[in-house]
Amino acid sequence: MTRASVAILLASLAWACQPGDKPGSEYMPDMARGPGYKAFAPNEATRNGITLQRPVVGTIARGYHPFHFEKTEADAVRAGRELHNPFRATPEVLERGKALYQIYCMVCHGEQGKGDGPIAAKIPPPTNYKTDRLLAYPPGRFFHIITMGSNKMPSYAAQLAPDDRWLVITYIRKVLQGLQFDDEPDAPPPALGPIPKPNMPGAAGTLTMAVPEAAAPGGSK
Repeated sequence: MTRASVAILLASLAWACQPGDKPGSEYMPDMARGPGYKAFAPNEATRNGITLQRPVVGTIARGYHPFHFEKTEADAVRAGRELHNPFRATPEVLERGKALYQIYCMVCHGEQGKGDGPIAAKIPPPTNYKTDRLLAYPPGRFFHIITMGSNKMPSYAAQLAPDDRWLVITYIRKVLQGLQFDDEPDAPPPALGPIPKPNMPGAAGTLTMAVPEAAAPGGSK
């Protein structure tokens, strides 16, 4: 390479790298700096001429669980028949279920599920979990109640994800109701996340859970 060629190359590089508002020369700038379109602006690059495309028919949001039941007695009964708890009553499941119960349910239902929570006196108290009627409820009916609400109880679908609702139901049935049920799945679901910590006096740190005698084999119902 001659001195003249080197000089021309250095001069070109210096010119391309000079500071300023305008960038230097770019190779294929249309690939590096594509046109930007606002969501609702016309778009000549698409077949239908719009930028924000409609989702494919049948698309659902990530994490969304379809729930094909209404807030009626008939659908509550049907949910009891058709919905099944995917969780086994393992110590980890019961531990997390207890934590969630203490955060979202205990304020009305009480620590032992007797309907004597701190604010129960200010509203029609919830039914004791050990009444014959609630002892006969299948897990799917509890899921319907948490999802849709019942009487004075509002829906808790926004507070509890579907899996968390099943965890609370498992804790209620196994520990608070003391039921021995044989409708558990054959295998446990994937590993759970960290146990939530209730923001209440005496509840700091990881919760521990002792299953009462009523939940042990041979215990009374």
